[in-house]
Amino acid sequence: MMRCMREVTIEQFGAEDWERLKAIRLRGLQEAPDAFGSSYARESRFTPETWAERLAGSWWRVAVADGDDVGLVCVRIEEGRAHLLSMWVAPEARGHRVASRLVDAAIAHAREAGADEAELWCVDHNTAARALYASKGFTPSGRTMGLPSNPDIPESHYVLSLLFRRARREDVPAIVAMLADDPLGAVREGDPADERYLAAFDRIDSDPYDELIVAERDGKVVGTMQLSYLAGLSRLGAERCQIEAVRVAASTRGQGLGRKMVQWGIDRARARGCAMVQLTSDKSRADAHRFYDSLGFTASHEGYKLALS
Repeated sequence: MMRCMREVTIEQFGAEDWERLKAIRLRGLQEAPDAFGSSYARESRFTPETWAERLAGSWWRVAVADGDDVGLVCVRIEEGRAHLLSMWVAPEARGHRVASRLVDAAIAHAREAGADEAELWCVDHNTAARALYASKGFTPSGRTMGLPSNPDIPESHYVLSLLFRRARREDVPAIVAMLADDPLGAVREGDPADERYLAAFDRIDSDPYDELIVAERDGKVVGTMQLSYLAGLSRLGAERCQIEAVRVAASTRGQGLGRKMVQWGIDRARARGCAMVQLTSDKSRADAHRFYDSLGFTASHEGYKLALS
């Protein structure tokens, strides 16, 4: 029978709380030895100095219920990426959304720290944890390996972009404004409030083989691109990803956002299992050609278009 729990709080460890961290971390390693890359045998030998260094060197939070420590999460920021580590909830606290709140706190910290992406590893047999991470927006990157503490147990890598997301209907005016903000777009785009843009968005949004993506910083849409997943018989029926309409807001150009956005699209296509990523670029866009060359694309084909209106 599930124990009735009063309010659960997510707390910060005090500067001298290394013994508290040690106690809950070792309990987690004992209770779920097949969930972590480390082991109880290894960490139980850590010195007080090691525990103090671990506490000081990363962002740690503990879940507390009825005066007991019942959950743990750690975040380490490296090169703009937030690594979620040491995630664990005590058996008596499961089913009370403790894990959900710990993950939310970790993601909020990653955003506040300016990270572009959050990542984690999860063992494949932990279906509950995988479902939780999926509900928070984490997706498989396609990377897998054996658990370091037990290589016979497979685990998979999951990522959550804190910069890129699927577009929403209310983003359409900002997207259209970016499409229009260049010499080519200025002559072919219209009023962002035109209902035809919303109709096109609805069609894209409802299609599982199309994704309209935006980059968001400080609550503002500052970049966009469209990813389309194309089926074909060529290459043994392989799927390919078409990248279209890559745009970065004028206020954000020159900061590397376009490179991050296209690389994110490439990684997304790879994780999906696409055999190829392709794109077209107007012949007049010399700067764009150099940009795509630098990302490893090759100008292997001539593109043809026929305007019908």
